[in-house]
Amino acid sequence: MFLNVRNAVLIVAAMLIAHVSAVAADTAVVRSAKDVKWGAPPPVFPPGAKFAVIAGDPAATGLVTVRFEMPAGYMIPPHFHPTDEHITVLKGSFSLGMGDVFDKTHAQTLLPGGYGVAMAGMHHYAYTTSGATIQVHLQGPFAIAYVNPADDPSKKRAP
Repeated sequence: MFLNVRNAVLIVAAMLIAHVSAVAADTAVVRSAKDVKWGAPPPVFPPGAKFAVIAGDPAATGLVTVRFEMPAGYMIPPHFHPTDEHITVLKGSFSLGMGDVFDKTHAQTLLPGGYGVAMAGMHHYAYTTSGATIQVHLQGPFAIAYVNPADDPSKKRAP
């Protein structure tokens, strides 16, 4: 279900080193927690969470790092992405499940420092019962498709 943690860490480290090398002359790559700018998540996510872009541009090609701060009870229905999604839990507990149906009995709960990968095209869902902050690394541009299109929050909001 999840990649070998050691191999996944090595892959992420190599990607980060490549990214830092590419942008070191143009962009500051060191940022303290107080410098993170939080806002509402994109409309394709359920409302109620906070969202921050740490590095990259989610709408452009290239490495992207974002953070999500989710309140207790936050859920993301079954969905998938065209690229791999690497998730690290920074705070709280965050549960991931694989499949087309939201089923808490088949999810794995990750605590701070926990890491998971949802491979490109893999149907997965997520939730937190107590609240969580996660960091997600992916190759942009970011895209999400819900297994059940009726679950897409952007389709439920008034124009």
